Amino acid sequence: MARLDMPQTPSRPNVMLIMCDQMRGDCLGVAGHPDVKTPNLDTLACQGTLFDHAYSACPTCIPARVSLFTGQTPAHHGRVGYEDGVTWDFDNMMPQVFRDAGYQTACLGKLHVHPPRLACGFETLRLHDGYLGCYQRNDIPHWMHQDVHDDYLHFLRDNLGERAYLDSCGPDCNSWTYHPWMFEERLHPTNWVTDETLRFLETRDRTRPFFAMASYVRPHPPFDAPRSYYDMYADKDLREPARGDWDVTELLERDGRLVAGIHGCIDPELRHQATAGYYAAITHVDNQVGRLINALKRDGSLEDTVVIFLSDHGEMLFDHASFRKLLPYEGAAHIPMILRVGKHVRATSTHRCSSTVELMDVMPTLLDLAGVPTPRGIDGRSFAGCIDGKPFERPYVHGEHAFTEEQSHHYIVTDSDKYIWFSQTGIERYFDLAHDPFETHDAIDDPSHQDRINHLRNILIRELEPREEGFVRNGRLVAGVALKNVLERPLD
Repeated sequence: MARLDMPQTPSRPNVMLIMCDQMRGDCLGVAGHPDVKTPNLDTLACQGTLFDHAYSACPTCIPARVSLFTGQTPAHHGRVGYEDGVTWDFDNMMPQVFRDAGYQTACLGKLHVHPPRLACGFETLRLHDGYLGCYQRNDIPHWMHQDVHDDYLHFLRDNLGERAYLDSCGPDCNSWTYHPWMFEERLHPTNWVTDETLRFLETRDRTRPFFAMASYVRPHPPFDAPRSYYDMYADKDLREPARGDWDVTELLERDGRLVAGIHGCIDPELRHQATAGYYAAITHVDNQVGRLINALKRDGSLEDTVVIFLSDHGEMLFDHASFRKLLPYEGAAHIPMILRVGKHVRATSTHRCSSTVELMDVMPTLLDLAGVPTPRGIDGRSFAGCIDGKPFERPYVHGEHAFTEEQSHHYIVTDSDKYIWFSQTGIERYFDLAHDPFETHDAIDDPSHQDRINHLRNILIRELEPREEGFVRNGRLVAGVALKNVLERPLD
């Protein structure tokens, strides 16, 4: 009679990467937000390490995800702005490294690579990237169209019929309007990502450790959380957007009725609805994170698993008369990051880490905790020591984004302050984050800060001097040079 042996427990820890899209770094109860309710993420933070000074160096979806997957700075991987339709051709992407080390790899939810369904080292793909106009056109190959390659869209139509679509609830994918999810909650893409992840966990290969990425589109618009989450915020007096002595309010007057405008919403009632809708989407994601953690508990594998939660970038949410992402300000560039290491993996203490970390540091950190060698050519550094209370020394992060004349920028952020240079207009800003975390006062002309500003400006000059765009000439920053979203010659 055949014997049913139990599979041998893998010697390396599992890794669960939980990612969302466009979540601000301050939108956590444990971070002190006065309104947003995130009990499951708060619990994760209270059992692990909360990184309250984490940043996205190129704060839109594609370049941020490249930094996460490659462990490199934008200047080294070459994606310094947002551009669809550019092939991902990178060595040593994180899921590939885990796969080659014997991990079973899976991405459930948003991947946002080109061409669509490029595996990047994932063995299992169940994908939904949100509404992507690049893959809605009629002049692309049939297999690239979102109607074909998006697993969630097929699931939605199987349940609601062929006329169901990603924008059936109404709001645009970059809009500040809110409309509640009209269908069963189980059909929402946020629930779908969780259900697909749970199915992977149930059916995984028990002889190997897993690297799973549960990747939510929300709280990125459309703001369409089920009504029960929205009702938590609809009638509350919510925190007002941050204001500063440097805000350009006339742009809000000009553009404040454009539903996807970058300068936000001029109507206070609609602005309140949008804020409530954004917070509702976060609490909805938090609820689903709770389902994932509970599944790991039931499975008996939570304490054998490294869990990290993060976002690709933030959301301005009407701070400083701005909406959406991309900008160098705290609302867009500052991201949430929580790391929980199972007690069977490593003995740790729970605390907060205020050292400056960036998405490029995630890959070497997870590989370090898994005992997998980090490939050569990685700019990021492991912050695994932070979970033991050890300092993580990084003098600064250089962030950037190429886009419009108004928005293209570079920034240098440290543990205590931030210098910003807008590369097309030449405008400079300086914020003393230690005393002014909401960036209410632009101190660029304050006499007491001039030595510090010159120091940070010179750091930026050194970073940009070898770049192909020509941002530096004769040792000085030069505004108005031609921009590129993808560098032809990324730095070695």
